[in-house]
Amino acid sequence: MASRSKSKLIDIKDISVLETLGRFELVNGWIRMHGRTPPKHLSAIFLRRALAYELQCKQAGGHSPSVRRALRTALKPDGSETAAPSTAPILSPGTQLVREWNGRSYRVEVAKDGFLFDGKSYRSLSAIANKITGTNWSGPRFFGLAKRSG
Repeated sequence: MASRSKSKLIDIKDISVLETLGRFELVNGWIRMHGRTPPKHLSAIFLRRALAYELQCKQAGGHSPSVRRALRTALKPDGSETAAPSTAPILSPGTQLVREWNGRSYRVEVAKDGFLFDGKSYRSLSAIANKITGTNWSGPRFFGLAKRSG
């Protein structure tokens, strides 16, 4: 097994070795592979699976060029993820959204800086959907503006 010295990073090249490693060695393997520490909440089981996946990608060549291109374009220059392009329609101020829920009809007006519902202003449709249903909903999905993904 690898030394418990924090300065020594192990180099994992064989997937079968992963089962014999403890959390400390798995974290070191992650650091070696990704150049940074993993999030603290990741279990040893997840670390093993993630490292095995990365090793398989290295051995088999990883994703196709088109998938790599798509992944690169999905990232902002600062490395943070961007949301998928929205297919929801652009709502103009004055547009009325109507939704029937539990036998009652609800009307929401699109305002310049949010939405109007029951005489109050809201910043998001999700807040209105929550007010109507009492549970967390995607506001655009609740009002039929976005389809369920998956």
